[in-house]
Amino acid sequence: MGAMNYYDAKDIANSFRTVRTNTIQIAEDIPEEKYDFRPAPDARSVAQTLIHISNIPRFALMLHRDTKQSTLEGFDFPGFVKPLTAMEENPGSRAGILDRLREGMEEFASFAESLDEDYLGEVITMPAGGTPPTRTRFDMLIAVKEHEMHHRGQLMLIERMLGITPHLTRRQQERMKAMAAGKP
Repeated sequence: MGAMNYYDAKDIANSFRTVRTNTIQIAEDIPEEKYDFRPAPDARSVAQTLIHISNIPRFALMLHRDTKQSTLEGFDFPGFVKPLTAMEENPGSRAGILDRLREGMEEFASFAESLDEDYLGEVITMPAGGTPPTRTRFDMLIAVKEHEMHHRGQLMLIERMLGITPHLTRRQQERMKAMAAGKP
């Protein structure tokens, strides 16, 4: 019997769907003509950041669904990410990017919610020198959402730079206004 997780596979899937839905809203709120905007010369453009986000689950799906590896010792990570990084150089249209984000949401979430507690508790050995030296599948799947939230925060700052108030801020402002007016 594995360790009891209070945050289970369905929670991983649901929280990922929430995060990705918010990312998609940001992608929809930024006009297509601003998809080439870069906050600094060496930074990814909006389109490149969104393609990067769409690719974040690819490693987890390969590792936990497709190959079910128990070690990353000897894994060719640069070889794995090379075609994904190449996609960032030619991200395509806004509509295509939005499609990738939507399709990827369900692909990852459906996989995550299918997992049982024992599988989530399995330990993966990291490459030599990895810190920590091992991680659970659970931890690695949660990291997909954390990585996306990191880049989504960048996009929210870019929205501000473009004069767009992020949708989560707009919602909070609306709630505060309603509360001030005495509405629930």
